[in-house]
Amino acid sequence: MTRRAVAVTAIFASSILLGSCSPQREAPAAADTTTTVPEAFTKLPSTTAVDKCGPQSGTTLEDGFLTIATDSPAYAPWFVDNTPSNGKGFEGAVARAVVDKLGYNTDQVRFTTVAFNDALKPGPKDFDFDVNQFTISEDRRANVDFSSPYYAVAQSVIASDGSKAAGAKNLADLAGYRLGAQTGSTSLAAITDTIVPTTAPREFATTDDAKAALAAGEIDALVVDIPTGFHITENELPGSVIVGQFPRPNAVTEFFGLVLEKNSPLTACVSAAVDALYADGTLEKLATEWITDSADAPVLE
Repeated sequence: MTRRAVAVTAIFASSILLGSCSPQREAPAAADTTTTVPEAFTKLPSTTAVDKCGPQSGTTLEDGFLTIATDSPAYAPWFVDNTPSNGKGFEGAVARAVVDKLGYNTDQVRFTTVAFNDALKPGPKDFDFDVNQFTISEDRRANVDFSSPYYAVAQSVIASDGSKAAGAKNLADLAGYRLGAQTGSTSLAAITDTIVPTTAPREFATTDDAKAALAAGEIDALVVDIPTGFHITENELPGSVIVGQFPRPNAVTEFFGLVLEKNSPLTACVSAAVDALYADGTLEKLATEWITDSADAPVLE
């Protein structure tokens, strides 16, 4: 996969993680220089909580084992070779690092497949935590728990090079086009709530389905998060381009968190592990290794 050198402009540097928005957001106002750093990125990690979260803690679905879920296929750059257990790709590496912080060996970890929307439904879960680019939002908190955030991301628009949609200079220019995104995603919410298209966007069960629709001309543009957008245009859809990224009042728009069952006894443990990975620089290191920088994607005002 392509691993471009990154400036890590949207993540984990001294001036990173500025502000947060719910996926059901209003159209952004003019650029705001106010810095609002979420508490999860300023507090010290709870090492006591981590110490109490190992295989003998009784906090997991099955004593002595940690069950991790994600969707299938597991896309790059978040995972590599559709194999979440190999510890490669950004989220694969984050999951491995959380496992290590919690004190589990790799032979004490099991992976399972859970569809994106199923993981967010209320009720009992057959996993301990799920890692799958879940944006933290208050409406989702009604059904599930989230860990502390481990990544900050913005949305992007992809179109075929040379198409009319590829020439869009702002969000208003996109309103009349056929747009698409994965169902249940914040990318879809970004279309409906920020672009406000004149026709309802197409919803797809998977990003693969959405990419196929773009390639076939069934939609004019696709909305995905920026790291996924760069990977698609550079490695998966020849002739596709990133039209631009959504404008942001601050440096980022959304935060990803690990999903757990509502009121899970493991939530505090996993959050403490993520906090520790932020504090010791691991998250920044992994982001630099695996995530493509968004600095060269023009902003669609």
